[in-house]
Amino acid sequence: MAELPKAEWTRREDLAKLVEVLGRENLRWVGGAVRDTLLGNPVKDIDAATPLTPDEVVARLKEAQIRSVPTGIDHGTVTALLPGGPVEITTLRKDVSTDGRRATIAFSDDWREDAARRDFTINALYADPVTLELTDFFDGLTDLEERRVRFIGDPRERIREDHLRILRYYRFQARFGYTLDEEAERACAELAPMLKGLSRERVGWELQHLLSVDEPTATVQRMYQQSVLGVVLPETGDREIVAFEKLVEAECAAAAPRSAIRRLAALLPPEPKAAEQVAARLRLSSAQKQRLATAADRGMPPGDPHALAYRLGREQAIDRLLLSGEDPAPIVDWPIPRLPLKGGEIVARGITAGPEVARILQAVEARWIEEGFPGRARVEALLGEELSGKSPG
Repeated sequence: MAELPKAEWTRREDLAKLVEVLGRENLRWVGGAVRDTLLGNPVKDIDAATPLTPDEVVARLKEAQIRSVPTGIDHGTVTALLPGGPVEITTLRKDVSTDGRRATIAFSDDWREDAARRDFTINALYADPVTLELTDFFDGLTDLEERRVRFIGDPRERIREDHLRILRYYRFQARFGYTLDEEAERACAELAPMLKGLSRERVGWELQHLLSVDEPTATVQRMYQQSVLGVVLPETGDREIVAFEKLVEAECAAAAPRSAIRRLAALLPPEPKAAEQVAARLRLSSAQKQRLATAADRGMPPGDPHALAYRLGREQAIDRLLLSGEDPAPIVDWPIPRLPLKGGEIVARGITAGPEVARILQAVEARWIEEGFPGRARVEALLGEELSGKSPG
């Protein structure tokens, strides 16, 4: 019998207490924590499955003085708030009906039945919390070893149950898969139009996670070639795919942190208005919308990196430089300066507060940037020139 390797999280005392409270026979670790431990990857979130109903879980946690939150109690999920981090505990389930966007479920006490409703074989591995023995109903261990993302059962049936599984498939394939499952690829391409019926928030969330993968280029290329990407990003064309490939290469060469928003910008035409429309369609936050539009405004060469960083901020300047094929190294650790001049100083020199003060301040700032951010003495000289009307031009 295969076993889960002992990892740091499997030795947590608070998890041992959780097992004691709910009963070893009533708990199995499942999902990402199991999969990532087997791959030797860091584990972020821990999920557990149980035949106990949500009410029973809450009652036992309360009796043991463990705080819980009903994060998805209608779907059987309760989050236990433990000292070492939260654990999502979900009652075994089976689907009663699905419409591609949401499922009506019923609770179950059958582990295989619960596994059968999951998406991919590599996500349906259960580990005994004490012995760490693995239960693998659908040969997920082999798929994990061969780095293949395979749907459980008929991929078309799985996708019809939840259309978002198309994007999930590509995300998992980009992250874990080296071996392509041809049946899954055909099913995703064939049923891609179903993505149109999903909520924009879900599509936006899944796209961002896909674009956050270390190396998504090959997957994004296939999505484009298979006409899947065009369903959710019809703005993307051949030129944008090339820009995306170059951006990922530039990020790697510069050892720059990956950014889903920067990569999304590469997949869009270099037009701020188009970026704003996409951001609204995908229900991105205001900050994400602003960053996407700024990254898309790249029709002109970025110019001096320091001036760009001063005007846009470091993060957005790095976006623009990488998207333009420029090296962001000069500004990565550069302390962005502040103009050593305030409007009150101009008023003190006899200028009436108002538009003229703002004009002079802007003129001094523009020359200060152009001269490479000189010190206070030069700024005072620039101010004197502006006040005396001796500025260039």
